[in-house]
Amino acid sequence: MLNRRKFISRSAITSLSVLFGTQLLKNKSYASTTPGNGEGTKPLVISTWRHGIPANEEAMRVIMEGGRAVEAVEAGVRVPEGDPDNMSVGLGGLPDRDGKVTLDASIMDETGNCGSVCFLEHIVHPISVARLVMDNTPHIMLAGEGALQFALENGFKKENLLTPKAKKAWEEWKKKAKYEPVPNIENHDTIGMLAIDQKGNLSGACTTSGLAYKIRGRVGDSPIIGAGLYVDNNVGGATATGTGELVIRTVGSFLIVELMRNGYTPQAACEEAVRRIANANIPDIHKHQVGYIAVNKAGETGAYCLKPGFNYALFVNGKNELVDSDNYFK
Repeated sequence: MLNRRKFISRSAITSLSVLFGTQLLKNKSYASTTPGNGEGTKPLVISTWRHGIPANEEAMRVIMEGGRAVEAVEAGVRVPEGDPDNMSVGLGGLPDRDGKVTLDASIMDETGNCGSVCFLEHIVHPISVARLVMDNTPHIMLAGEGALQFALENGFKKENLLTPKAKKAWEEWKKKAKYEPVPNIENHDTIGMLAIDQKGNLSGACTTSGLAYKIRGRVGDSPIIGAGLYVDNNVGGATATGTGELVIRTVGSFLIVELMRNGYTPQAACEEAVRRIANANIPDIHKHQVGYIAVNKAGETGAYCLKPGFNYALFVNGKNELVDSDNYFK
């Protein structure tokens, strides 16, 4: 018997696959407009931004020791989560406009199971709380005080996440800040990670402190399955970084996986997902950044973003390298 979590996931796939399939019959250009970023080699780890380099190292260590992809992505993104000098993930993340650090995270394994937390305070490693939600509850997402209570009941320690460095930045921002924060490339550097283990299974993780100086209570795309992260072990996976509101309204990661299901390469799928955002008549679109990374079951990778500045870390064939993504607004 299907559990509720998998029933919802499969129902969404069936309905949207029909929709995407009808549209894709009209579009025969499934190839990438730029060279692919991967050579179809496994195992591999790919993650967003420069902090993906040390995160990839840890994830690949887990894989080479025989670990599952889901274990690798959790271990990998815990590295930037625990780094007090990283001001966009976990400990040291920039706060909301009230000076409170709130965290979002999601994780998805090779069986289609997933878990997430949002608006979580005081916990350094939200990705591990999300993993527990996935493994130990019938739910997918826990939020706010409920997520914190769940974490504390499961042995996590309550800590002050606002480091002196982040507090100083917040106090400087307050001097001239508008009531509403303006998104930009510097203050939403989520880490999203995708991995293929030695058995060829895929998993993904995504974790962030969200938009810096956001309105209290704001939640972005990172904890939303299908927006900030989506994995289908038969097809591939995708994850997002940038202005979460734009990713949510286009269900970006799910879109990319469905495009790959219908024949697109990972690169072409990322390009199409960014194109959907660029053509959505969003005011001041040039002020925003969105970047995607993707990998398919064959181990081919792709990445694309709205404007220059996004890079990603790719660990494959024994090399862990930072790559600048191609972009829509040249």
